[in-house]
Amino acid sequence: MNQRPKLRSPPPSSAAMSPSPPTSPNLNRDKAKTILKMPRKSIIKPTLILASLLTIFALYTFLFYTPPNYNSSNLLNLVNKFDIGIDNSNVNKVKIYMYDLPRRFTYGVIESYAAARGGELVENDALLKYPGNQHSAEWYLFSDLNRLSEDRIDSAVTRVMDPEDADLFYVPFFSSLSLVVNPIRPANANGPADRPTYNDDQMQEALMEWLEEQVYWKRNNGWDHVFICQDPNALYKVIDRVKNGVLLVSDFGRLGRNQASLVKDVILPYSHRINTYNGDVGVENRKSLLFFMGNRYRKEGGKIRDLLFQVLEKEKDVIIKHGAQSRESRRAATQGMHTSKFCLHPAGDTPSACRLFDAIVSLCVPVIVSDYIELPFEDVINYRNIAVFVDSNTAVKPGYLVKLLRRLSTERVLEFQKELKKVKRYFEYEDPNGTVKEIWRQVSSKLPLTKLMINRDKRLVVRELAEPDCSCLCSNQSGVHTIL
Repeated sequence: MNQRPKLRSPPPSSAAMSPSPPTSPNLNRDKAKTILKMPRKSIIKPTLILASLLTIFALYTFLFYTPPNYNSSNLLNLVNKFDIGIDNSNVNKVKIYMYDLPRRFTYGVIESYAAARGGELVENDALLKYPGNQHSAEWYLFSDLNRLSEDRIDSAVTRVMDPEDADLFYVPFFSSLSLVVNPIRPANANGPADRPTYNDDQMQEALMEWLEEQVYWKRNNGWDHVFICQDPNALYKVIDRVKNGVLLVSDFGRLGRNQASLVKDVILPYSHRINTYNGDVGVENRKSLLFFMGNRYRKEGGKIRDLLFQVLEKEKDVIIKHGAQSRESRRAATQGMHTSKFCLHPAGDTPSACRLFDAIVSLCVPVIVSDYIELPFEDVINYRNIAVFVDSNTAVKPGYLVKLLRRLSTERVLEFQKELKKVKRYFEYEDPNGTVKEIWRQVSSKLPLTKLMINRDKRLVVRELAEPDCSCLCSNQSGVHTIL
């Protein structure tokens, strides 16, 4: 085998091997002189160029640069951009568990309502249609909680499927619809004899029997439960058994001081029954001064209606009509509210009625004559900016109400209308940013008090009370005045 040749270093060159010749002293002096004679490179010119560039940059920054706005909202958005893959949508939301009630308390109520009016039974619940009425909040809340969570990102509450995770428990009984399942004049009087008769009292009792067997009801004595009873008579038979919970009501007209309060419960708006006015603010097409259409004769606080009819029905530019609910009446009411500057809202059988919310979505300035009315969402709506308030005793003085409204300038009416337009979304149940969203925000705000009452309830000893324990602020009012 041939061995690899060894690498050898190249032979040293003769120049490298030969020693350098001696350098003479005269030659070294000549080189030194040559070096001394070479010109120096100037550093002034580059410095001037650099200084000029820095000056231009500083001037540009001063004149044209806008610093970023690092407020809390922008910082949060910036953080969220880097939180890709992390679901923060339910952070700090109140967790609500909706009971899966037996069908007869939800879809069964709709089915019974339709059957009592001659409707045919359907096999698919998705085909059932909740009948349109002023108490339809119970349907909208039920439907909202059944939506996908990604469709409810802006809601103040998030639905949880495990009751152990829940802060609050929603009981979705259609209590207002249950109250009116049986029509005054049954359409099926000649229908099948074997069709069962609906009984709302029995439904209320059956609901409580079912609920009181649930472990989560027993755990906190119902304090963390939410009930909707928008009709003033809804749940009337069992109200004392559910009064610990958060009640969603339209007013406190038929509720006792120890049953409901502004602190514990939530005031809901009625669903408006007439079409929303989609025009702009203005008085050119609103020829009537004041409009009212409704039942002239009511009970309790509603007796003022007859007195108002007497002092207003002969006034110029005032339209005040007696009318019951019907399609024709709604069309007439829509026309009247859309062409009037002011809409009268007197008390009915209870302090509130859907007519107020019809007026709001019509941009017709409400004139509220109802001394004990409670209004929804007052933490975000200043009703003095959208309505005129007159106490009952003053309103029935002959000539007073009309003179008061005529004194208001066109500019003031336009201000009212502009404010109405800003807030009317709060009274639109079908608006994604409207009523339902606001109701859940109100419900979520009750959680701290709910926890307080749960803890307080568990530590109280048995005691004798001279009167009911009103632990919450009650809704009593005093000193009602005319407010513009």
